[in-house]
Amino acid sequence: MKSINRLTIILLITGLAGSCTILKKIAGPSHVITPLSDTVGLRDGTVVYALPMTVFTVKVEAERTIEIPGPYAKYAEELLGLKGVIRNESEYWSVKGISVSSHEEADPSEYYVIQGSSLLQTNVLALRKEGLILELNPEINYQGKSFVDGKELKLNQFKSSDLGSDEYYQVQTDTAFKRITMDSTFIRIPYIVEKKKKLSEEQLAERSARRLMELREGKIMILTGEANVFPQNDAAINEINRMEKDYTELFTGKTLTETREFVYQFIPQKDNSNKTMILFIFSETTGPEDVSSKNGLPVTIQLVPEQRTKDLAIMTREHSDASVPILDKLYYRIPDVASLKINLGNRTIYSSRKLVSQFGEVMQLPANYIIGK
Repeated sequence: MKSINRLTIILLITGLAGSCTILKKIAGPSHVITPLSDTVGLRDGTVVYALPMTVFTVKVEAERTIEIPGPYAKYAEELLGLKGVIRNESEYWSVKGISVSSHEEADPSEYYVIQGSSLLQTNVLALRKEGLILELNPEINYQGKSFVDGKELKLNQFKSSDLGSDEYYQVQTDTAFKRITMDSTFIRIPYIVEKKKKLSEEQLAERSARRLMELREGKIMILTGEANVFPQNDAAINEINRMEKDYTELFTGKTLTETREFVYQFIPQKDNSNKTMILFIFSETTGPEDVSSKNGLPVTIQLVPEQRTKDLAIMTREHSDASVPILDKLYYRIPDVASLKINLGNRTIYSSRKLVSQFGEVMQLPANYIIGK
């Protein structure tokens, strides 16, 4: 009798253990991964992660050139034989270089929630280096369009003190008379009157041209050893060169250049692949302008996916059943390669190949691949 009771107890314990195992299997996976939506509730212990989104940063190096005519430009050929000097003030821009870099941000349309009944242990940081998934809670770093200005050019380069003349007026003497009364007689007494007369522009130009030729002649005498005093170092020659340049620019004019860097950011969209998008408008007279400007040529960017991951999408559709929800699969994205081209009008000024996460396919990975062991 006792043996029968013991056997009955053993069978009951075995049945209870088996029923617990069956209930555990029916309860489903220990971790549930679902896309984030307004119907998904978040509780303590829930992990939210995002798939990566590629953002391109385009840096444009533009050179600004300003030409300012000299005060004696119209006398350059007559006094110095110089032709082709700057006659009118002008400004023009040119693109010197373009560089494109990229970084990853959280894709707002690809957030997922991991909910589990136990403590999550993950090696997601190791997988981040392999490019399978974005790190948890990434910092969003969108800079938009910015402008890095260089030093402001001083357009008023020719001042009245730089006209190259040692004298700006000449003294003219004249004889005047004054009448005095002496012994009931009027006497005219002469006296000298000095008048200062401002030199004309042509006279100032003649003086500057003469001083320029004197500087050139003195430099030649020093270099050929004909001067009475020979300088001990090159300081005298450097100063003569500086003065010669300043005097020459009074006739030829000045050309001022500066380099400015403009930064634009572009977020590719899958719907805009193979399409040409306008980054900004570039004018040769005013430089980079907004896309709404009608003055200049458009600078466009185009991304053409190479569809390296299209076969993965076909495999996913063949092995998935839309009627059965996927709960224990981790979503990740494999980026696709795209050909990037930037044009200024009809001229290509940049071409490269880049990885673009948005153009890739979203795949599923077993949750235990990074969660737990």
